[in-house]
Amino acid sequence: MHRMRTDMMPSAMRKGGIARASSRLSAAVLERDVLTGVSMAFVGGFVDAAGFMALAGLFTSHVTGNFVLIGEQLAIGTGGVVAKLAALPIFVLAVGGARLVALAMERRKIAPMRPLLLLEALLLLVFLLAGIVLSPLRLPDSIEAIFVGMFAVAAMGVQNAIGRLTIAHLATTTVMTVNVAQATIDALDIWLGTVADQGNPAKGRLWRMAPAIGSFALGALAGAFGFALFAFACIAMPILVLLTLFALLGTETAGKTPG
Repeated sequence: MHRMRTDMMPSAMRKGGIARASSRLSAAVLERDVLTGVSMAFVGGFVDAAGFMALAGLFTSHVTGNFVLIGEQLAIGTGGVVAKLAALPIFVLAVGGARLVALAMERRKIAPMRPLLLLEALLLLVFLLAGIVLSPLRLPDSIEAIFVGMFAVAAMGVQNAIGRLTIAHLATTTVMTVNVAQATIDALDIWLGTVADQGNPAKGRLWRMAPAIGSFALGALAGAFGFALFAFACIAMPILVLLTLFALLGTETAGKTPG
């Protein structure tokens, strides 16, 4: 009997060790997901607000919003239609380009997240520099305004692609409507203890969505006030956030944190 207990102890200890390791792994993944979602949502809100102010009402990441504004501007005869029409093909090209970059990285056994973050930061840098050089952008449909604005549209196209290609399990980081709807449903499921919350999927989603929603709102406020105070120079902030996230994800990879 004593021998049987002795033989069973290593097995029990192994199972306990595996459980603890699995728990640490889950916590690390959740922490990384929240960091990524919060950072990207802040960038999305910041660029959308600053771009809207800088480009006379152009949504840099909302195709739907630009469609609505095109209709409004055609109906009442205000300017800005050309820039909004140009935004759609540029957005599509940016998403397609991001997909090609991701495929090229995957063929080389490289995770595409960090290269795409660098690509987005580079596009925002060109947006910043072009905006400073060509300011003031007096007319929304001027060649200068369209040229400058399309770099912001392309950057947000890349961010939307990142959301679908590398962090599809997280909340969207450029449009909050779906996130708010899902977070409301999950919060009610948790509060009411409905069948939909069995196994805690709602809690996991809420942990990923709620911080992203708050961060997007904070980013939008920062982008609006940033542009009002510093004009195009404020775009340095989202670039810094992207580069910081790039460095942190690289540190986690080097430390063999799962990705």
